[in-house]
Amino acid sequence: MNFTRWSARLPGTQRRAAARDDHSSVPAARAESVRPKAAAAPPDDTSETPAPAAGPALEALPARELLGLLPAPVALLHGPDHRITYVNAAYTSAFGPRPSGAPAAEAMPELAELSLLPLMDQVLRSGTPRTVKSRKVLAGSSYTVTCTPVATGAPEDPDGEAGVLVYATDVTDHAEAAERLRASERRHRETAVTLQRSLLPQDLEQPDDLRIAATYQPGGTDAAVGGDWYDVITLGAGRTALVIGDVMGRGVRAAAVMGQLRTAVRAYARLDLPPHEVLQLLDVLAAEIDASQIATCAYAVHDPNEGHLVYASAGHLPILVCDEDGTVHRAEDPTGPPLGTGGTGAWVHTSGTIPLPPGSTAVLYTDGLVERRSEDIDEGVAALERALSGAKGTPQVVCDRLIRSLGVTAEHDDDVAVLVVQHPARTGTSAELFHNASLELLGGIEAAPRARAFATGVLASWRFPVELCDLGVLAASELVANSLQHGTPPMRLGLRRTDRRLIIEVTDGDDHLPRRRRAEPADEAGRGISIVATIASSWGSRRTPGGGKAVWCEFALPA
Repeated sequence: MNFTRWSARLPGTQRRAAARDDHSSVPAARAESVRPKAAAAPPDDTSETPAPAAGPALEALPARELLGLLPAPVALLHGPDHRITYVNAAYTSAFGPRPSGAPAAEAMPELAELSLLPLMDQVLRSGTPRTVKSRKVLAGSSYTVTCTPVATGAPEDPDGEAGVLVYATDVTDHAEAAERLRASERRHRETAVTLQRSLLPQDLEQPDDLRIAATYQPGGTDAAVGGDWYDVITLGAGRTALVIGDVMGRGVRAAAVMGQLRTAVRAYARLDLPPHEVLQLLDVLAAEIDASQIATCAYAVHDPNEGHLVYASAGHLPILVCDEDGTVHRAEDPTGPPLGTGGTGAWVHTSGTIPLPPGSTAVLYTDGLVERRSEDIDEGVAALERALSGAKGTPQVVCDRLIRSLGVTAEHDDDVAVLVVQHPARTGTSAELFHNASLELLGGIEAAPRARAFATGVLASWRFPVELCDLGVLAASELVANSLQHGTPPMRLGLRRTDRRLIIEVTDGDDHLPRRRRAEPADEAGRGISIVATIASSWGSRRTPGGGKAVWCEFALPA
């Protein structure tokens, strides 16, 4: 086998064909090496020591000897069907002996396992080397393989077939280490995803007046799980708190901080504070949990009697509201500093409002839905507005359509949380299940009998069972009596029914909230709130924005 007809150049060597003459060529079939002629002896009168003879020139070494000394598997193939010309000892040791002259597709299955045959065709056609990294054979070993084109260089055969030199490096240890690392990262990510999903609400609360759906999608395999979260909290008296947030950072740590913040929001929401006060409390807590973690959050409250959302934002993206006709409104100001930054200075959180009339849809979302590396985030919000304008259907359908319209896939580079809230416009039979009635409590103690008579007539007109009417009138009387004794004008009694409950609420101008206490047998007062708490499904109180308070109770309607 005459290797002199190949011009294979191994890394770090160069051919100097111009320095060779006809006598320096060595038949490769004999695999002989030729030593250069000894240098002529120096003249007798010189005292210099003769220089030692140089080693054999690289050009004088036969290719078989060079390739055979390499510790990596090497194969030489020629022709369009890649017939085997030569395999070195390392190749034979790794894959076994291979018959000379046989096509690679038949005699070298390892090349097919490494998917090298199409690559070798490409190298043969283009004359350009190609390298593939960390390919695994069925035996389990992994190799990085370089395929180098080889042209004939023998003068006696100028039209000889071109070939390919296959040089493989065993990278099994590196591949196994990389696989262990990937497996560890997968386990870490699965743990974070499991923790994240377990901390999110498993079943969203569904208020009487709203229809709500939410979607959470973790980032793709290359993106660690973040701290996005959402929540829906029923506050009583028909009011609902809506929350969306995003903890900066990735992994289990961000998910854990998110869980603590979500729990804190639920606790603060029970205080029935204005949205900006909830965020201010949350800001202090976020700094105490982890000063290095910053989060954004939007907190909104819906009151069916008001017809709008009262909201506050801690550095979060604006809430969007789409009217029934497709017009989209953006809740711009106010926006306060993110949670954990200590927003106690000149820049503090404040509350704002945005209309949410019947037939409208509100969307709360995290930045993963609209933020793209190639464009400004305002462009992403504008794209969401366009998608929301044309999205119709149930809240879950709207969620899915927004996700698709914004191009969020399973390989998205950030996690996404979306909360869709619809205030349905009710007509016909459905509208008959929702009623409101109110009475201004004017005068002194004579307002109490008027309130009882008003409650009796309204509850009877709503066709409640007699027992529920009696309990409702008793609760209204006790709340009105408590307001007349401890509150200040203006006073008002409100009755509201939904398809699931009866709500009774009394407001007055005093901001001191009542509390339930145990009355002694000799006490003539102090039993009103205890009576209400005993007969009603739930009760509560809150301060109103105008500087007063509201005390309410609820009764569940019979199925």
